[in-house]
Amino acid sequence: MLTIDHTVIPEGDAELGDNLLYYDYNIDHLLSLEAKGLSMEDEGYISAFRSFEGEVYENYIYEKLLRYAANEPQIKSFIIKGPHKHRTRAQSDALSVSWKGQIIYRARHKEIGEFDGLLFTDKELYFVEMTLVKSVSNLKKRLRKKRALLEVLFPRYQVKALLVLNEGATGTSELPSYASVWLTKPYSARHILERLSSDSPRAPMIRVESTKIAHAEELKIAAFKYYATLSWMLRSLRGKNPLDVDFFRRPATQRYHDIYTKVYVGYLSIDDFKILAPDLNWSGSNASRVVVAIEKDHSGGYFLTYFIRHSSKKLDNVIIGSGGSKVAKKDPFGITLTEMNHLDKVMDGSFVLSLEQHEEIEKLLSKLSH
Repeated sequence: MLTIDHTVIPEGDAELGDNLLYYDYNIDHLLSLEAKGLSMEDEGYISAFRSFEGEVYENYIYEKLLRYAANEPQIKSFIIKGPHKHRTRAQSDALSVSWKGQIIYRARHKEIGEFDGLLFTDKELYFVEMTLVKSVSNLKKRLRKKRALLEVLFPRYQVKALLVLNEGATGTSELPSYASVWLTKPYSARHILERLSSDSPRAPMIRVESTKIAHAEELKIAAFKYYATLSWMLRSLRGKNPLDVDFFRRPATQRYHDIYTKVYVGYLSIDDFKILAPDLNWSGSNASRVVVAIEKDHSGGYFLTYFIRHSSKKLDNVIIGSGGSKVAKKDPFGITLTEMNHLDKVMDGSFVLSLEQHEEIEKLLSKLSH
């Protein structure tokens, strides 16, 4: 495993010149808050500045990693992005770099995964996650998703994660064995904001020259049909009544589960779901059914989650707990809504679940762990 920390990558951005100024930032909102007299004493300004600082931190670490990767013998190639690469449009069903300079994978124009950096050795593929969060406990789901996607796209590599965090971040001892951590000194982006908001000239971009540079769109990846796999999972899981547990527990199934974050198993009628969740408000809803899926929880177990499509662009995610129903609004332009569109075509009457089948699935899941 690669060892990446302050002993091999020195702190500070002096060697980067003005490179950080060449990345895309949206600072209009931040500057408008400053114009109104807001500062780090105000909650709204703090939130906006921290968001900006997170972007700068990601670019700062990426610049440092580029220089490290170019000179580290174990690293055979690394993906170029941001101002180091000519702008390109993101491609569907492919790994590519978006117009904004991010490494992403898309399925039918919907983003499935984004990677802060990708480094290849002979046998290992490292995806980089850079964040200023104080606790990494909630990153496990994101790490599982990204790792699973890369395992499908690059099956011959051992996929590992490199987390780059500020000193003081908690929860690192709970991270999976495939993840390593590089703790950096606190980084302030105040000087970058001041430069961006002024008319001072910028030094020319410092290009990293290396034969190891790789372009995402030129990499050979294994075929992955997002929606076809979704259909296959659904049909296979319902191959036995009410759930094919053996198929569900297969490593390949669990890998896809991590990519999708949930696996669909059928649907309930509205009347039956009202029995399970009598506290929900159905006013103005045109929903015809409630889609049922299985998700992984943070403690190693599974739980059922429900999706109610009230209209073409209004989708709710419902979780039923001891305290009642918890409803979360889903992005009307997000991937889950496109999954609902797909399920409308493939999930016919044979996938309806009775309350008895629903209860049996709950009992089965209570005995399983991941």
